[in-house]
Amino acid sequence: MIEVNELRKTFGDVEAVRGVSFSVEPGEVFGFLGPNGAGKTTTINMLCTLAKPTSGFATVAGHDVMTARDDVRRHIGLVFQDPTLDGYLTAEQNLKLHAELYGVERALVPGRMKQVLEMVGLYDRKDSVVGTFSGGMRRRLEIARGLMHSPRVLFLDEPTIGLDPQTRSSIWRYIHELREREEITIFMTTHYMDEAEFCDRIAIMDQGEIVALDTPAALKAQVGADRVRIGTEDNDVAIAALREAFGLDATVSEGEVTFYVEEGAQFVPRLFNELDVAITSVSVSRPSLDDVFMSFTGKTIRDAEEDSSKMRNRIMMQMATRR
Repeated sequence: MIEVNELRKTFGDVEAVRGVSFSVEPGEVFGFLGPNGAGKTTTINMLCTLAKPTSGFATVAGHDVMTARDDVRRHIGLVFQDPTLDGYLTAEQNLKLHAELYGVERALVPGRMKQVLEMVGLYDRKDSVVGTFSGGMRRRLEIARGLMHSPRVLFLDEPTIGLDPQTRSSIWRYIHELREREEITIFMTTHYMDEAEFCDRIAIMDQGEIVALDTPAALKAQVGADRVRIGTEDNDVAIAALREAFGLDATVSEGEVTFYVEEGAQFVPRLFNELDVAITSVSVSRPSLDDVFMSFTGKTIRDAEEDSSKMRNRIMMQMATRR
C-alpha cells in the first residue's frame, strides 16, 4: 500500500529526513516511533503530498507522491498532530464541509456521516458545537472526518498527544475497530512507547533515519538482556567501576547509570557486594521498546528529544532565513 525508497528532505543545510526506505502492507497498522523532531511528521507530510521530497521515490495506494498528487490525496485520510476542526461549527457541519471538499456524492453523505460518527461514539453529539468538546472527543471527531471519503490509507500524526491515559486507551480501541470495519491501512506516528506496542510493525526513527524496523516483539527480542539502572553519587566513577569489575559498558541515561545484563534480578546482589561504589537506588526491567531505542541509538527517547529539539530549532532558523 505504501512504498518508500531513499526518501530525503532537507531545509537549507539541515537534512530532516535522511534517505528512509520501507513498505507498508494493505490492512497493516504501521507505526513510526521516535522523539519529537526525529523526522516522523516530515515523512508523513511528504507521503501526503504536503511537502515535496528533496530526493527519493514514494508511492501511496499505487500513486506517485510527486507526479500523481491529486490521486494520492483522493485515497488518503489525514489526522494532523495539531487540531484543525472548526470550533464554531457543529460536528455534523465539520464532516459535511470535509465531504464537500473531497467531492463525496451528496446522497451518500448522511449515511456515511452516521456510520463514522457511530464508529467513534459521537453520533449523539452530531448537533453540538465542536468548541464544547473535550480534547478526546475532538480527536475522535478528527478521525471520523478523515474517514468520511472512505480512504484506503489513514495517516495519524501523534493521534493521542496531550490526552490523558484513559482517553488515549479509548482512541486506540477506536483505531483497531475502524481497521476491522473499514479494511483500511493505518500509518501513524508516536513517541509513546506503550502505543507503539499496538502496531503490527514499527520503524524506530532518530535524527531523520530509520534505525530499526520489525514487529514490537521481534525488536524487543533483539535486546534480550534486562535493563539495570542505578543511582550513584558519581556516575563517571560508577561507569568505570562497572567496566573494571564486570566488563560492562554503561551509559548515563536520564541521570542514572544504565547497563544491560542477563537475569538482572539475580545480578543485583553481586552488584552491591562487588561494586566498590555507593549505590543510592536500583531498578531492573525487562526489555522494552525504549531499550530497543537505546540499543540502536545509545540514548533513551527522552534524551533523544532534547537533541531533536535542537535540530528542530535549526530547521526553523533555516526556514526563516530562506523567507
